Amino acid sequence: IEANWKTTMHHYEGEETRNFATYNPQVARDEMFQLGKHMTTKGNQTAPIRSTSALVLSSTNVNRERIYIQQPPISAIGFSSQAFAPHFPHTVRLNETKTCTDCHLSDKDDNNAIMAQVMLLGTNFVNFVGMNAWTGLEGGFEAVRVTEWDEPQAVIGSYLQKYAYPDFYKLHVEQNGRELKNWTRGKNFDRKLSGETHALEQFRNVVQSTRDKVGCLQMRGEYMFVAEGRGGFKVYDIASIANKGFSDAIVSAPFSPLGQKNHVGTSNATCMAIPTNQAIAPTRSTPELRRMNQEQPFSPIYNYAFVTDSVEGLIAVNVDTFADGEFRNNDLKRALTFNPDGALTGARHITLAGDYAYVVTDRALVTVHLTKPWSRETPCEIGKDETCLAPEITSVTPLSDPRATAVQFRYLWVTTANGLELFDVTKLASPVHQPSATVPLADARRIYLARTYAYVAAKRDGLVIVNITRPHAPTIYQKVTFDGQLNDAEDVIVGSTNASLFAYVADGRNGLKVLQLTSPSSQPNFYGFSPAPKPELIAWAKTPSPALALSKGLDRDRGVDETGGQIAVFGRLGSRPFTRPEMEKLFMTGKGAPFKVTDEVDMSAWVPLAYRK
Repeated sequence: IEANWKTTMHHYEGEETRNFATYNPQVARDEMFQLGKHMTTKGNQTAPIRSTSALVLSSTNVNRERIYIQQPPISAIGFSSQAFAPHFPHTVRLNETKTCTDCHLSDKDDNNAIMAQVMLLGTNFVNFVGMNAWTGLEGGFEAVRVTEWDEPQAVIGSYLQKYAYPDFYKLHVEQNGRELKNWTRGKNFDRKLSGETHALEQFRNVVQSTRDKVGCLQMRGEYMFVAEGRGGFKVYDIASIANKGFSDAIVSAPFSPLGQKNHVGTSNATCMAIPTNQAIAPTRSTPELRRMNQEQPFSPIYNYAFVTDSVEGLIAVNVDTFADGEFRNNDLKRALTFNPDGALTGARHITLAGDYAYVVTDRALVTVHLTKPWSRETPCEIGKDETCLAPEITSVTPLSDPRATAVQFRYLWVTTANGLELFDVTKLASPVHQPSATVPLADARRIYLARTYAYVAAKRDGLVIVNITRPHAPTIYQKVTFDGQLNDAEDVIVGSTNASLFAYVADGRNGLKVLQLTSPSSQPNFYGFSPAPKPELIAWAKTPSPALALSKGLDRDRGVDETGGQIAVFGRLGSRPFTRPEMEKLFMTGKGAPFKVTDEVDMSAWVPLAYRK
């Protein structure tokens, strides 16, 4: 949205406005197939679902100040604006139709990522990283500028920048040596003293100090949620990160501590997780509005951030105050602390899968069910004296020095001293270890799953890419070090910008590395469901202290969590994603066992209709 740009409005009989809004698609892909429930007037039948508006907003005022950038709005009911809607595609074909394994478990065990996509659980492939890669450091966190501002917002150093902005690409490569640093590109005035002809762009990487090292951080909307060791859990205001008219780009305290408390002190906060990185406001979801709009309630977990502490175990913090539009009540408090018999002492990392939390301690994988019983018909309403939380440990599996976890539909991957290990979480409460599927790695740290590949930050081995198309038979696809340039990898995220896939690696003492994984030149098949990555080092940034963690990009293909808790708004009255029991009809028998299918037709099992009668 550009101020002081006179345009004709699309409605209201041609009136004019000074605000010019352009609509710029960031990712357009055609390989996604998703299912959910149709609107009420269609009988809530099962139907294909499409993304309708994965919206983020940016605004430039009359002084050319970017007053906010890439902010996702929130729907009236409180669900995120990464919207979906039932949609029957008018492209019915004879040959390219769907087959059995597009919607059910394959007997070859090779469609786990496809099933995650079908049920709107998301695949981490089309995530939106945006203009800054947020990097957790040994003594703070940093917003590293990684894209252009003008559309198309090409990643700096990428194939797209090379052809869309050849002069800028040349400066990046030849003048800056591919380094992402603080500098100003362009000139203030041309020879005629005009300031309109040269594109003047200021690049700056903004650093915010913290009390201790940042173990985990996650951006959501205007805020950054951070676990900072002895500093506990803290929330920072990052809305003005690109605003040249705002001197403090990252705000730790907009006014006196008497007026707010945006942190919760803990002994040693090692990590944190929020149930979604999409902007939501659960307090908007009232019984009356749900009845009028035919909406589902939120799961209780969406009101909280969950913090792991090596001394105190698991801590829940209600963070609704940062989405209610009222700045005078930003006062964080613990909702609960959970560590029965010291089972969560030494907690290091947490991954949420719906109402379940997978916590790794220094000795085990611990599964925790977080909420009191709730359903669409009988929601649990959070109030002054009601947290709707009733954590219970459902499983403990001893492991050798576990470090981190990541989940995709039926499987949970854990990095340990042995490498990359696999658990079957078809029954979310009871992970089943699969030792035969372990990928040996010397020093595996954090892990990121993007469709059929696992990206493992593996310290001196750099970035290890593992093919997990068949989870029980994983293979190392590639070890990426760029001849020793990437040799201290701690964390990795993946995201899509325009038509290409990128990886961002927190490379410890080496800072941040930006890798282009697919491009038209390196991977002609970049438009497949999961094209093989072809990593190229396109940019890097020095950080003031070792880079340890990264904020995951905005989920753009996730509309529901693993236990059926809706996240994103659906655009037809009564339409919605599947509940957990409805999901299980696609892959579980009535007795609770997985069933599998094949696309091969067995004519010997065919029974004519006449005989069936």
